[in-house]
Amino acid sequence: MSEQHESVKRTVIVALALCIVCSVVVSAAAVLLKPLQVKNQKLDIRTSVLRTAGMLKPGESADEIEKDFARFQVKLVRLDTGDYVDPKSLGLKDAAAFDQRKAAKDPALSRALSGTEDIASIKREANIAKVYILHEDGKLKRVILPIHGYGLWSTLWGFIALKGDANTVAGLGFYQQAETPGLGGEVDNPKWKALWPGKKIYGDNVEDPLIHLVKGGVDPASPQVDHEVDALSGATLTSRGVTNLLQFWLGKEGFAPYLKKLRAGEV
Repeated sequence: MSEQHESVKRTVIVALALCIVCSVVVSAAAVLLKPLQVKNQKLDIRTSVLRTAGMLKPGESADEIEKDFARFQVKLVRLDTGDYVDPKSLGLKDAAAFDQRKAAKDPALSRALSGTEDIASIKREANIAKVYILHEDGKLKRVILPIHGYGLWSTLWGFIALKGDANTVAGLGFYQQAETPGLGGEVDNPKWKALWPGKKIYGDNVEDPLIHLVKGGVDPASPQVDHEVDALSGATLTSRGVTNLLQFWLGKEGFAPYLKKLRAGEV
């Protein structure tokens, strides 16, 4: 009986020792890999910005991506006024350090959206957003705006790129989503994304975006053809989600005040 008791005791001790060793190894790995994970996350975002802007070259190395991205200015925008914000006023070294997702969860840095406002189903909106600006030869060439909203199964996170007129689409892309593969997941399909460049966000009213997806495909004779894009086949709810998130982020609750001032040269 004593030998059986000792055997059980040794088994328990060995199991506990293995648990402790495994915990230490996993914790150490997490700490050691954290800087690499952060670096890769930054590279993914920068790659997505360049791709959406139509500036990502095939086979670019990480160093080349960093070099191309460095041409952009990173700015912080106060959404309600459309004015730039000094990152130092937020206790930040620079605009790149601002975490918009984290800010949206902080009641001091965000606001809760009412049901009528929250067409993108995001619940809370950060008061400040990070944007990416590219000038060439003294002229505005690209404005990259972060966008997100709920589709069918997931929140779609991405960017929309506008040309220098702050109205014409240069590209659209989502870097994080979990929609149904082959249906809503087709937001990642290059053929569908190729439909976006050249589309117009606004008409005469520069606060109410007209851009939207059309179920069944765009009619070339439609008077709204410049503002319409084919919906995703078999993915009605995801398509509706894309329309809603664009209407939100390009509307008066999103970037419309900023884009209006940008076009007028007031920021």
